[in-house]
Amino acid sequence: MNKKSLKPLTQIQLILIVSAYLVVAGNYTFFSKVLEVIPPHGINLLYLASMPILLFIINVAFFTLLSSRYTTKPLLIFVLIVSASVSYFMNSYQVVIDRGMIRSALETNVHEALGLFNFKMLLYTFFLGILPAWLVYKAPVVYRPWKTELWAKLKTLGILLLVTGILAYFTGGFYASFFREHRPLKNYTNPYYWIKSTVSYVKHSLRRSGPKKLRVLGTDARVIHREGEKPKLIVYVVGEATRWDHFGLNGYARDTTPKLAKTEGVVNFNDFRSCGTLTAHSVPCMFSIDGRSSYNRDREEHSENLMDVLAHTGAIDLLWRDNNSDPKGVMKRLGYVDFMSPKNNPVCDSECRDEGMLKNLQGFLDRNVTHDKLLVLHQMGSHGPEYYKRYTKEFFRYKPVCRSNELGSCTRDEVLNAYDNTVLHTDAFLHDAIELLKKYEKRYQVALVYVADHGESLGEHGIYLHGLPYMIAPEAQKHVAAVMWFGPGFKHRGKDVNVTALQRLARSKRFSQDNLFSTILGLLDVNTSVYDPKMDILNASE
Repeated sequence: MNKKSLKPLTQIQLILIVSAYLVVAGNYTFFSKVLEVIPPHGINLLYLASMPILLFIINVAFFTLLSSRYTTKPLLIFVLIVSASVSYFMNSYQVVIDRGMIRSALETNVHEALGLFNFKMLLYTFFLGILPAWLVYKAPVVYRPWKTELWAKLKTLGILLLVTGILAYFTGGFYASFFREHRPLKNYTNPYYWIKSTVSYVKHSLRRSGPKKLRVLGTDARVIHREGEKPKLIVYVVGEATRWDHFGLNGYARDTTPKLAKTEGVVNFNDFRSCGTLTAHSVPCMFSIDGRSSYNRDREEHSENLMDVLAHTGAIDLLWRDNNSDPKGVMKRLGYVDFMSPKNNPVCDSECRDEGMLKNLQGFLDRNVTHDKLLVLHQMGSHGPEYYKRYTKEFFRYKPVCRSNELGSCTRDEVLNAYDNTVLHTDAFLHDAIELLKKYEKRYQVALVYVADHGESLGEHGIYLHGLPYMIAPEAQKHVAAVMWFGPGFKHRGKDVNVTALQRLARSKRFSQDNLFSTILGLLDVNTSVYDPKMDILNASE
């Protein structure tokens, strides 16, 4: 492109062009969702026509306020490229780029990030982002004296204010009702919402930066040792993206849990709810004393959790093995073992497998034989979108499967088949964990607890994966699989666990990850002021 052959643009003209382009190229999902709730006929046509104008006004105002000789082009180029990527994820998976999603993206490791990369994403980013950004970079722009530019800004903002006033006069009542009844739709506006979320994330990051006093919990914790009782060995499996209605034990048409179904002592929870819809939120929340309604990730980063309380006893051996990204801050004071590498995981092929976390445990299980033990296993489980990579060939039962991370390019059956095979794999993993525990029944009271961190959308209403804000997230992302298993003679607070009564309770009552903090303390017979007997699931069955 020859700059001399093009008529120079002013900053405002360039901003107007890019702002209009972003409205058209970046908001397919937003307008699609609007059309789902507002039929395009009659007076609605006026309201619908006003929406792109309103988005255009917001874009122009934002860029105008931040424009200068040194910021206009870099800002426009950055927003164009990021907005193209955001468009891909919203259009392909129906996700929302809120503050939690931004936090999760920044905490994602290279392995997870590569699992989302595909040719379609490359095309989106290049044609909708990089190419327009290059045109902006090459565009000749005349930078006038600062007084002239200031006057141009004021005129532009004045015109925007006038048009906004006219829109408010004719459509104010509609928007008051629209944002009251369909408020979540604003989360799909691009680039407005991801910019707002980024600013929110930065503000919260700055607020929590610097030294802060640690909230210490349960320093009075002690284990109740009763004469004649064996020490306890509990395996706590933190699952990944397993929704309840694809779990065979919950009546799913496919038998995705054949091994658990044949295992005596299994307690399946029909109605178990997650704390969040993202691993980065749900996992620390599962170990927090704060329930979902009061949980705050920023505060949790400066607070002790369940694992810290157990460590305060000095009588419980703790081990966290992680075959997911990491423990999301839960073990930052205690340490964990990374099983996503062949260095620690002996079962690796195209990727490292969950079953590797059950290997080489003799050292942990054989030392301090009088101590109780808690082994936490954080699964890769049903991590999407590449479900077909999450299991080995012996679990390739349902076929054909989707072999792409672009789930929308596969048929619905292919997506379900690939996902259901991951649940089969988890079923086998949990069965193997139970079989391992059975080998130690003579030395320990043994038990297993399994709870998925969140659920998963599999194409319902065009939505895939997880991570939607809890308020608008579908049940598929919040209703999770959960089971417990108890070996013979396992006691809770000195009483034999009544598995039959617990099974009956698990079928009829709703529980959530809020219950896990006190339930684990109860299973390990820990006395502490932070234990709430009303939140201990097993107390409800006695």
